[in-house]
Amino acid sequence: MRSVAGITILLAFGIIGDAKTTQPNAMDCTEEETVHLPCNHSTISGSEYIYWYRQIPHQGPEYVIYGLKSNVTNGMASLTITTDRKSSILILPQVTLRDTAVYYCIVREAHWDRWGCTCARSPWWGKGSSSRHPKMTLPQNEQKPKRRRRKVKEEKRKRSKDKIMRKSRRNESNKEDEEERLTLLKRLRSLGEN
Repeated sequence: MRSVAGITILLAFGIIGDAKTTQPNAMDCTEEETVHLPCNHSTISGSEYIYWYRQIPHQGPEYVIYGLKSNVTNGMASLTITTDRKSSILILPQVTLRDTAVYYCIVREAHWDRWGCTCARSPWWGKGSSSRHPKMTLPQNEQKPKRRRRKVKEEKRKRSKDKIMRKSRRNESNKEDEEERLTLLKRLRSLGEN
């Protein structure tokens, strides 16, 4: 087995407001090993989510997984959250050299933008910037009403209906023009015969 060089974790850098996260400095492991990356967030509030990102050398940050209260699994990793929410563990199954990165544990509240997307401020992407996660959804009881989506769908239907009506009018107009041309041709022929 080859050694997976430097799956690195940042220590005590995840400070958002009063919530602080601490992580070990670094962790070495071997390929195909399952890696458990702990994160302590003792001052987490009830509405704050636990996010994990990773940054592969010479690339931008990449979203890994997030959770609120229950354990979560996606195609890349699993997130285990203790019942008191004071700590969590990111589980990376069967790591490879491609998993070598700096892993960030961040605690923050989710915010909704006007398109219904969850966004959050983060010091790693500049003041006031947001990182979008279009695949993220909140638990069913915390989801925002879908009024905006319905309104957009209604507007699309209306535009589509208007487009069909304009096309239909154009076709009718083209038919009328064709009939008028045929009438003119008949008159010209009858004039030419006289």
